[in-house]
Amino acid sequence: MSIRGQVAIVGVAESDLGHVPHMSAIDLMAQAAKRALDEAGIDKSEVDGLFSASAYYYMPTLSLGAYLGIVPKYTDSTTIGGSSFVSHLLHAAAAIQAGLCHVALICYGSTQRTDSGKLVSMSEMSPFEEPFGSMYPISSYALAARRHMAQFGTTSEQLAEVAVAARQWAMKNPKAFKRDPITVEDVLASPMISSPLHKLDCCLVTDGGGAVVMTSAERAKSLKKKPVYLLGAGEAHFHRSILEMPDLTETAAKISGQRAYEMAGVKASDIDLVMLYDAFTINVLLFLEDLGFCRKGEGGAFVQNGRIAPGGELPVNTNGGGLSYCHPGMLGIFLIIEAVRQLRGECGDRQLAQCDVALVHGNGGVLSSQVTAILSREPD
Repeated sequence: MSIRGQVAIVGVAESDLGHVPHMSAIDLMAQAAKRALDEAGIDKSEVDGLFSASAYYYMPTLSLGAYLGIVPKYTDSTTIGGSSFVSHLLHAAAAIQAGLCHVALICYGSTQRTDSGKLVSMSEMSPFEEPFGSMYPISSYALAARRHMAQFGTTSEQLAEVAVAARQWAMKNPKAFKRDPITVEDVLASPMISSPLHKLDCCLVTDGGGAVVMTSAERAKSLKKKPVYLLGAGEAHFHRSILEMPDLTETAAKISGQRAYEMAGVKASDIDLVMLYDAFTINVLLFLEDLGFCRKGEGGAFVQNGRIAPGGELPVNTNGGGLSYCHPGMLGIFLIIEAVRQLRGECGDRQLAQCDVALVHGNGGVLSSQVTAILSREPD
């Protein structure tokens, strides 16, 4: 059984974003869900597949189903960190293709900025790390960044280029939390949080929610919005704690990406838009390398001179990403939302001149779970 082009995304939406003190995490899920279903022209009563992950709710699809009044035929609360929702794309597509459900609703919501202004995490610290007082998760990513520097000569200036590019995209996005311009010098002058990562190398902490609606490609033809098709997806992970990571400069994105490319029948050079989980600037370098956009160790040089910024050769994170747009604890669903909108041609000032095929890549834990999805305007 192949799911290539057989299932489509027919509705996407964010909840209110940024600082939303009057709403709970599940309120934000429900708000995004209603907006996405309204966009698709699908009534809530038709939803028979529920997918969610949460740091707030131990059994998120049970909580969401009760809140929305949905009794699903198929439920999936696979939780592998911020990549969960990209994983849900694959799981929902398989369930729809197998006839286990017909309309899948993927939801996320978080009030991390309102609650504490810090990362709310389900993650447990390894007993082998905890005695050393590392800051989870930033110290883990800092280890990867320092190793990349030592092994390949990557510089702080090159990491800063990632943050600057994200901010330039965010300046074109009215929904972005941070829209004031920054320079490489600004990034390097921001406080050092965990060497070599500065404050502006680190993602935002915001409130926010998102939702994605999926159904069969056949059903999608009769709905309100132009469908966006899932061509392929792949999942991979080989460690939980950063201490178990086989190589600090190579992630399982190398495996998940290859699986997604093979299912979709495309290669890196066919991709028009890249949406990467940029919890920290080092992520973008690692994923560009592991997903085949440049060779291992060349990520720092690759992002220089505005290559991933507006007007550059490879558009990356056109909504501003987790570094400037929003990051309510888990980012994956927002990567999907932006990719769908770019493929539909709905992104206003930041709309790409050509966007036929998009890659979405989610990351969870400490460079742990990696999930890649290929989306397209056409089913084949």
